[in-house]
Amino acid sequence: MLTETDVLIVGAGPVGLTLAIDLGWRGVKCMVVERNDAPLQIPKLERCNARTMEIFRRLGASEQIRAAGFPRELPMDVFVATSLADPPILRLPYPSVAEMQADIAAHNDGTRPLEPYQLISQYTLEPVLCSVARGYPNVELRFSEELLDFTQDADSVVARVRAQSGEYAVTARYLVGCDGGTSVIRKQLGIRLEGKGGIREMRRSLFRCNDLFERIKVGKGRHYHIADAAHTTIVVQDDTKRFTMSSILTKDDDVVSQFRRAVRIDDLDIELLWTGTWTQHLLCADRYRAGRAFIAGDAAHLVIPTGGLGMNTGVGDATDLAWKLAGTLAGWGGPTLLDSYEIERRQIGLRNVRASGNAAGGRVAWRSAYKPDVREDTPEGAATRAQIARLADSEQRKTNEILGIEMGYRYVASPIVEAEDGEGPDPDNATYVPTTWPGARLPHVWVNGKTAMADLIGKGYTLLRLRRADTSALERAFAKIGAPLTLLDVDSAQARAVYERTLLLIRPDLHVTWRGDTLPGDCDKLATLATGQSTRARLVER
Repeated sequence: MLTETDVLIVGAGPVGLTLAIDLGWRGVKCMVVERNDAPLQIPKLERCNARTMEIFRRLGASEQIRAAGFPRELPMDVFVATSLADPPILRLPYPSVAEMQADIAAHNDGTRPLEPYQLISQYTLEPVLCSVARGYPNVELRFSEELLDFTQDADSVVARVRAQSGEYAVTARYLVGCDGGTSVIRKQLGIRLEGKGGIREMRRSLFRCNDLFERIKVGKGRHYHIADAAHTTIVVQDDTKRFTMSSILTKDDDVVSQFRRAVRIDDLDIELLWTGTWTQHLLCADRYRAGRAFIAGDAAHLVIPTGGLGMNTGVGDATDLAWKLAGTLAGWGGPTLLDSYEIERRQIGLRNVRASGNAAGGRVAWRSAYKPDVREDTPEGAATRAQIARLADSEQRKTNEILGIEMGYRYVASPIVEAEDGEGPDPDNATYVPTTWPGARLPHVWVNGKTAMADLIGKGYTLLRLRRADTSALERAFAKIGAPLTLLDVDSAQARAVYERTLLLIRPDLHVTWRGDTLPGDCDKLATLATGQSTRARLVER
């Protein structure tokens, strides 16, 4: 049996499904093969960050995800404590989704994301994304099917897939490996991971405890970091009935007793649903592409979950690659368009590996103040708790307050972004500072007080005009290439103040390609650069 598709995606986790949805939204035929028979029911990610939720909003999935996730009226506080029954050593208050949405609605200075983050367990998120993906007739999901190997030439990729009924071949124009940290695609391509591997082994467990959330005495929140020798952390899952616990334990038999020690609330009915080990890594692939095959998500970068930069970085990979594949398949994307995927996303992968290491280091720093007397009602115990509180009040914020890392990233030295003189804003700033410096995400601005600028931008390129101007030269340049360009006229003093220029060329992924107050002298050059037709920035042939 021979099956044909435009893009073959291996792996139906959140990254592979996001890529499939984005391609489906753009009218590209794609197929996803997943070796498991259904979405996994084990805990991995627990948060879609603000940038990821903006991407899901653009794909029409954000409200479905919020409806399935952590209730929007509950606080997101983070605690450091000796147990869930003791007074907190430190409480870091964070607003609920409803409060964040109200704050976003009340501000129009570009400093807020369009969407707040959302707590949602991976075992909840994946079925939602599957449902969205199945809504596109050009997207095919195939579970219980495993990619065995593949070959490629100048025109296509041929993959050998094993299904329950036997083996068959898939011919695709492109192949994308979203198949996790042990990626078959990455290994067959000979792509190496660079960085620090095998840092620490942790045990993660999933419990059901229906009445625990209502009985937590330390305070309602999402994360509970227990000051103990086992580095225990308890995370409330989206239904508030299930909880994950991460700790340094060597045996499965220890997890229930450790959970009870961390909770310290009597008469709880606790059910252990799953337990397993995982190893901390800070690794990034040395390449993201070989010929017609690409890697994305955990196949390309492995981070410590501290800071939530794993799946969320992978969703960024997917949304970057989707429009570039679509443009190339449509015929208007030049050879540099797909080359730019590795250039843009690998720098973000390396950046987020560093940020994850920084966040994890912060947690290790405050945990180093732990002493066995931490629970004692003595001067020594009080001193230990005070030292932990002092360190955690600074170091724990490296995990929870990194909006600049999540959505302030900027593609530096990209061959499809028009460079400006100077260094530009710091792309590694943990604090988000809105900017339209080329390569950056277009900051969120409300138009007429109620419409998000991002909601006005279509699937192709958009020339945002904040004042009337003759832009016909650029329109003709895009028309000659056959690339989609939409004009968007917005009369907004606030947008002009935030966006710094009155003309902005926006890419299909809402990053800025070029900005100015007048068109450049050579609009053909700008159009060829933006669409990857320019040859001056070509990479060496792979």
